[in-house]
Amino acid sequence: MTLRLTARVLPPVSAAALAVGLALGGCTSAPSDRTTRAAPSSTWAKGAGAPEAAAFMRIQIPEGATEVSGAVRVQPQEKVYLLSFVTSERTAKTIAEDLRPDSPLAVESPSASSLSGDGFRHLGLTPPQELKSVRTTSACPPCVDDSRRRHIQGIEIHIGEVPGERVRVYLTAY
Repeated sequence: MTLRLTARVLPPVSAAALAVGLALGGCTSAPSDRTTRAAPSSTWAKGAGAPEAAAFMRIQIPEGATEVSGAVRVQPQEKVYLLSFVTSERTAKTIAEDLRPDSPLAVESPSASSLSGDGFRHLGLTPPQELKSVRTTSACPPCVDDSRRRHIQGIEIHIGEVPGERVRVYLTAY
């Protein structure tokens, strides 16, 4: 008889204990000595550089361009492609126009907001959002039905002054 009484009492007590445990468990945070992520939030793709970024953006690195560099940052939900080079003002404008920007290139005040974040620093460059008098615009290939780049969600275009008759082009796409 004792066994039957215990068997009848245990299930309701266990269910109540389980419910309380679940309720309290949902309201507590993980212990500070325990990490929930196994990997950093973003990494740099090994071996990926300017050719991969240019191919993703479907642009030709201009003939005669110097200081060409690029990288691919792998983030949890997407990849961000960075490309930079120094070229003539005319070539830079042609590339920007070919990307079908939302608005013309214009000087904007420096902004911390950028798709590239500090990615250009990874390439040894001052990020464009930290430059004075940098001209910038953006493009949304799907918005303008650019079938050449329909796989790209957005492109940032920055053009900054460099000594001489040339400019540095910074392109960021995802």
